[in-house]
Amino acid sequence: MSEFWLSLISGISNGAVYGLVGLGLVIIYRSTDVMNFAIGTIALGCMYLALGINAAGIPLALALLAGIAACSLIGVGAREVVIRPLGPGALFSALVVTMGLSLILEEATRGIWGGEPRRFPSLVEGSLTIGGATFTNQRLLVIPVAAVAMLGVAYLFKKTPLGSAMRAVAESHDTATLLGIKPQRVARVAWALGMGLAALGAAMVAPTIGLAIGGFAAILFRSFAGIFLGGLTSMYGAVIGGVIVGVLDNLAATYVSASWRDTFVFSLVILVLLVRPQGLFGEKTFARV
Repeated sequence: MSEFWLSLISGISNGAVYGLVGLGLVIIYRSTDVMNFAIGTIALGCMYLALGINAAGIPLALALLAGIAACSLIGVGAREVVIRPLGPGALFSALVVTMGLSLILEEATRGIWGGEPRRFPSLVEGSLTIGGATFTNQRLLVIPVAAVAMLGVAYLFKKTPLGSAMRAVAESHDTATLLGIKPQRVARVAWALGMGLAALGAAMVAPTIGLAIGGFAAILFRSFAGIFLGGLTSMYGAVIGGVIVGVLDNLAATYVSASWRDTFVFSLVILVLLVRPQGLFGEKTFARV
C-alpha cells in the first residue's frame, strides 16, 4: 500500500507542475494564438539566474521571486521582438520562431552558467510520512502552491475586469477591439502571466530534479500531453490533464514498467483524442472551408 501512496502523491506533485506549465501555455495560446515552445528553456534559464542571486546572499524565496519576474519580463520582451512582428495568423511561423528561440536561449544559458548539472536548494526541509510512504516536504509543497496559483488565475479570469478582457480577446480579437479592449495590451499580460506560471512550476520542481541544460524538456513534453488530453482551449483542462498525466506516469512506472511509462501514458492520450479530438474539457471548433 505504501508503494501505491508513493506513486499517487508523487504523481500528483509532478502533475501539479505539468498543470502550471500547461496552464501558462494555454493562457498564451488562447490570447495570442502562439504555442510557445521556448517556455521551458526560458523558465530554466531564470532558475539558473535565481540560483546565482541566492549564491550572492539573497534569501532563496526572494531569489525565486526575482527569477519568476525575470521570466515574465523575458517572455514579454521575446513576444514584442520576435513574435509580434510576424503579424496575426502566423501560427506556424511563430511555432518555428519559438523553437529557434528555445535553442538560442539554451546555448546562451550554457555559455553563461556552464553545462554541468547543479543542485538547487529546497525551500523547505524535512519529510512527512503518508500511508507508510515518506515524502520530502519540498515535494509536498508543490501541491498547495500550485493549487493556490491556479485558484488565483481562476479568480483573475472570472472576477476581474482584466480577466474579462482576456476572455474576450480569447474569443475574438475583432469583437474585443470593438468593445474598446486593446488586444496587444492583453497579449502582454497573457505572456507575462503564462511565463510566470511556468517559472513557478520550474521553481517548485528544481529542488527535486536539480538544474541541467535541457533538463526541463521532459516536463514540457508531459505538459503538452496534459493540455492536449484536457483540451487545448480549456484552462481547467490543462490543469486536470497535467495531473492525470503525472499520476498515470508514476503508476505506469510502478506497476507496468519504468521503461514503458511514456508509451503507456501517451497511448492513452492518443486513444482519448481519437474519441474526443478536442480533449476531455475542450470545446469543438468549426472552420469555414
